[in-house]
Amino acid sequence: MPDSPQVDLNADLGEGFGAWTAGADEDLLGIITSANVACGFHAGDPVIMRRVCAEAVRRGVAIGAQVGYRDLVGFGRRRIDIAPDDLSADVLYQLGALDGFARAAGDQVRYLKPHGALYHAAATDAGQAGAVISALLGWGRPLPVLTLPGSALASAADAAGLPVVFEAFCDRGYRADGSLVPRGQPGAVLHEAGEIADRALAMVTDGEVPAVDGSRVTVRPASLCVHGDTPGAAAIARAVRDRLTGAGVRLAAFTG
Repeated sequence: MPDSPQVDLNADLGEGFGAWTAGADEDLLGIITSANVACGFHAGDPVIMRRVCAEAVRRGVAIGAQVGYRDLVGFGRRRIDIAPDDLSADVLYQLGALDGFARAAGDQVRYLKPHGALYHAAATDAGQAGAVISALLGWGRPLPVLTLPGSALASAADAAGLPVVFEAFCDRGYRADGSLVPRGQPGAVLHEAGEIADRALAMVTDGEVPAVDGSRVTVRPASLCVHGDTPGAAAIARAVRDRLTGAGVRLAAFTG
């Protein structure tokens, strides 16, 4: 008999700042297998980063650096026209900061995933993608890159000899070309837990997801993302996990 399918379940964590909280970090850490931790540029601060890393290690959740533009006011969702060398330095800075807290907790950063506007810019802009990869090459340890299939970032990582891990977003709408519906447009963000859980299972078992125009988009997810800042994120993540495991899908971090 064929092996049961396996997939990672990731979420964005540590997205508060100072006295402001965001997301349900502790609840999500009991559900997901990989945590994309904000590194202080789009959200997060040293206290939050330390706390999330410590709890992730305690629960056996893989720690990933979610790097973004230097944009606390815009939550990293505004593209910034930054020179590639400057962006590379910013990415390396964020990675080093989070790795310090991960190591203090007894582990290390296991992968990298851009956040928000940087995620989308690096998917289509070779210069922005190259800046992210330049930072990883400067890091000196071959970290996997979590991104969309067919993205400029995936191509740059592959050319540099870095591992590439493809993800799919079970709580976001897709366009026919495989890109995500921009936030603010109809169908961009899904909120109904049962629908999201059904989409997650279809992504893993069928390799497809319906686009907003009714067409079918092919996906190849080694990891599924649930956004941690969505209202009810923990309940959504739990529904996804239960739907997958109930269908015989094994959940495990892609980093091993």
